[in-house]
Amino acid sequence: MRVARLVWSPDLLEYDFGPGHPMAPARLALTMRLVADLGLLAQPTLEVTDVAPASDAVVQTVHDPDYVAAVRRAGTALEADEARGLGTEDNPLFHGMHEAAARQVAGSVELAQAVWDGEVLHGLNIAGGMHHAQRGAASGFCVYNDAAAGIQRLLDLGAERVAYVDLDAHHGDGVEAFFWDDPRVLTVSVHEEGRTLFPGTGNPADTGGTGAASGTAVNVALPARTDGPGWLRAVDAVVPPVVRAFDPQVIVSQHGCDAHGLDPLSHLEVPVDAQRTAAEWVHALAHERADGRWVALGGGGYAVVDVVPLVWAALVAEAAHAPVDRGAPLPESWRQAALGMSGIEPARALGSGPVEFRSWRSGYDPADPLDRAVAATRREVFPLLGLDPHHD
Repeated sequence: MRVARLVWSPDLLEYDFGPGHPMAPARLALTMRLVADLGLLAQPTLEVTDVAPASDAVVQTVHDPDYVAAVRRAGTALEADEARGLGTEDNPLFHGMHEAAARQVAGSVELAQAVWDGEVLHGLNIAGGMHHAQRGAASGFCVYNDAAAGIQRLLDLGAERVAYVDLDAHHGDGVEAFFWDDPRVLTVSVHEEGRTLFPGTGNPADTGGTGAASGTAVNVALPARTDGPGWLRAVDAVVPPVVRAFDPQVIVSQHGCDAHGLDPLSHLEVPVDAQRTAAEWVHALAHERADGRWVALGGGGYAVVDVVPLVWAALVAEAAHAPVDRGAPLPESWRQAALGMSGIEPARALGSGPVEFRSWRSGYDPADPLDRAVAATRREVFPLLGLDPHHD
C-alpha cells in the first residue's frame, strides 16, 4: 500500500474565474511544479491519480438538485444567478463551471473512499477545500463544497466519527453548516474573527446543534495581526484536545494558507514554517487517533508565488512521509519557472526554521487579545466535550 495518494489533473486548472481574480489557477500550477522539482513525484510512498468530474448524483449528496442545474446553466449560457451566488464579484461565471467544480468534488470524494477502504493511508487534493459553498449557493470563490462531499462519503460508508480541521484564515462556514446537527462530525475552524474578515461567522459560542450535536462545532476566532507564535499557541491549545476527545476514525483537514502575512485578503501574519508545523500536528493526530486515515485538502491562499506553492508542496511531502528540510533551498528550476509565470522574484528557501511558541500550559494572560480569544473557545466548547477548559 502506498502511504499517500495525490489527485491531480491539469484539467483542475480549468477552475478559473478569470484574469485578476485572486483564485488564480497559477497557484496550483506552481505548486505542482514545485512538487515535481523537489523530487516528490519520484517518492515510492506517493502516487498520483487522475480525476474526472463527479456525477450529479455525487454532487447532490451535499447540494440541492436545483442548484446543481443552475451551476450547469450558468457555466453554459453565462447568465448570472446572483440569488445563488453565481455571477457575483466573488464568483464570476466561466464556461464549464459545473465540470470544473465537480472535478474538485470527485477528488475529495474518491480520496475519502480510498482512505476508508484502506487503499492508502493519506489522501491529498490541493485543488479542493472549497469550504464556503452552501447547499444551494456559491460563496467566497467556492461553487461546490468538496470538503463536505468527502465527509458525507465517509459517513455513507459507515464512519461514525469524522473530525474536520480547518486552518484557513476564513471561517469554514459551509462545512460547519452542512454538519451542524450531525453528531458524527466534529468541525474545528481556526480563523480570523468575523468582525474583520469574510464570512463574518465562526464565533466561539457557535458550538453545534442541539442534543448529541452540541459541542461538535469548535470555533477559534483570532484577532487580526495574530502572528506565527500566537497562531500556533491557539492551534495547540484547542485542536489536539478536542480532536482527541472526539476520537475520530478519520481526519479531514483544510490547509488554506491565506493566514500568511503576504496574503492580500486576510490580516493574519502566520509564516510558512508555522503552517507546516500545524500540518505536522494534524498528521500526527491522524496516526495517533485515526489509524493514519487522513484526507488533506487545499483551500484559500492568494500569495501565489511565495506562499501557496511552498505550504502545499510541504504538505504533500509531509503526507508522503518524505518531509523537506525547513529552510531548504528551492530548486532553481522552479524559481525560474515561477519568475517567468508571474514576473515576481520568488523566495529562495522553503521557510527559515521552526517557529517557537508559548504553550497554553505556561499560563493565560487576560490582557492578551489572543489569549482571550482562545480562552473563549475553551470556555464555550470544552465542557461540552468532557474537557476542563482550565487544565486540559
